[in-house]
Amino acid sequence: MKTIYLDNAATTPVDDRVIEAMKPYFNEKYGNASSVHLKGQEAKRAMEEARTTIAHSINASSDEIIFTGGGTESNNLALKGLFFENKDKGKNHIITTKIEHDCVMNAAKWLEKQGAEVTYLDVDSGGFVKPEDIRKAIKENTLLVSVIHGNNEIGTIQDIEVIGKICREKGVLFHTDACQSYTKTKLNVKKQNIDLVTLNAHKIHGPKGVGALYIKKGIKITPILHGGGHERGIRSGTENTPGIVGFAKAAKLAKDKHIKQMRKLRDKLINRILAIENTKLNGPRENRLCNNVNVCFNNVEGESIGGYLEAYGICSSTGSACASHSLEPSHVLRAIGRSHLEANSSIRLSIGRQNTEEEIDKLLDVLPGIIIKLRKISPFK
Repeated sequence: MKTIYLDNAATTPVDDRVIEAMKPYFNEKYGNASSVHLKGQEAKRAMEEARTTIAHSINASSDEIIFTGGGTESNNLALKGLFFENKDKGKNHIITTKIEHDCVMNAAKWLEKQGAEVTYLDVDSGGFVKPEDIRKAIKENTLLVSVIHGNNEIGTIQDIEVIGKICREKGVLFHTDACQSYTKTKLNVKKQNIDLVTLNAHKIHGPKGVGALYIKKGIKITPILHGGGHERGIRSGTENTPGIVGFAKAAKLAKDKHIKQMRKLRDKLINRILAIENTKLNGPRENRLCNNVNVCFNNVEGESIGGYLEAYGICSSTGSACASHSLEPSHVLRAIGRSHLEANSSIRLSIGRQNTEEEIDKLLDVLPGIIIKLRKISPFK
């Protein structure tokens, strides 16, 4: 049975061309980029070319890109690094939202124990934070506003240009987690007034274990890893040259045609699934990530739907992969007003550029029958 993979928000299959670009840096061009000999400088050149590629993709300068081990590390570096750099300067207030990725939520909660003051803003039923709420929440001691760009669970794309403008006017820093939105929607750090951006590779058909943090020139950050002073002293640790090369290759391969293809499949999925009785779309119809579908099938357990789909070779998710071990309902779905039962009745289907219309048709052939079957045996009526 052929696998139909519809969990691309969790991770994506690595593009064959990315693998080919990475291969030489495992066994031929294997030098440490910090070494001064030929092998080391060969690796360093490749890494700096990749840095330039990533920088240009968001309209930044190459010296504003710090390579990390992934999105979680980049988000932690942004929040913790800024807090520890500024906490003794009277700036200890962080503003974020109730629908952030777990790594931002948990980093913020940890920082509260270190003396940070954190405001968690509400969102509306579509998952949008009101820019005016951000403006009102900014105080004299506000250091940072951190708002996710494209939500990993419900696909909401925030108006970060407006948010960034407010932050710039108020003199506070603005960070956005763009792991899900990178290459799927426009990201321009200058136009959108962004000071720090989190990126990673494995959501865009690149390798796992590599990410980046854009830090606007002039912003100081206290390192959270201490060692040999790699990445301009901000992120110590031998750079993952093969992963960095693969990251840049994946970014280069992303095209507008892929966005159009994913959006077409997304809309087909949403329209057909909502034709099933007693279903609700989680998140907005407009300003939604091109690859995200998240639906509440009232009174049916999402885990059960996923299990039945897997029997047909279809991979789905009940929410964020990072929280899939938890029995608690999604904090994102609860934040947009879903009940405990509704949150646990939801599944996420996330499309990649490798998916075909035939695969979507196969899902749509089997899904209505699964829902009928599960509703017959559901204790919730």
